[in-house]
Amino acid sequence: MAIAETLGRVATTLVAIVRTRIELAAVEMEEESLRFLGYLALSLLALLCLGLAIVLGTFFIIVLFWDTHRLAAILVTAGVYVAIAVAIGVGVRNSFRHKPKLLSFTLAELGKDVDSMKNLTRAQ
Repeated sequence: MAIAETLGRVATTLVAIVRTRIELAAVEMEEESLRFLGYLALSLLALLCLGLAIVLGTFFIIVLFWDTHRLAAILVTAGVYVAIAVAIGVGVRNSFRHKPKLLSFTLAELGKDVDSMKNLTRAQ
């Protein structure tokens, strides 16, 4: 009878551990989706503002230099916009490189669980 009770408790503990890990994975997935939506919303807002600034700024500069250096004004404004786009692209790429790995906390906890189980089997 003692073996059956022990096996039942072990099974209950294992199910509880698996459930906890699944809940942790769900929380991490939710955090990742919220982070992604934040990136998306801010990127779209930045693109809208940048588009308006580009149109109005370009129009202003070209009108300002229309009689003297209109081609140079167009070339300089285009170069500035390319530099800004490259800087934004590098910033987004760096942000993606430094984000936490998906499910990293869940995988770490599962690794700890495996180590604990191995230590338990060695102790017996």
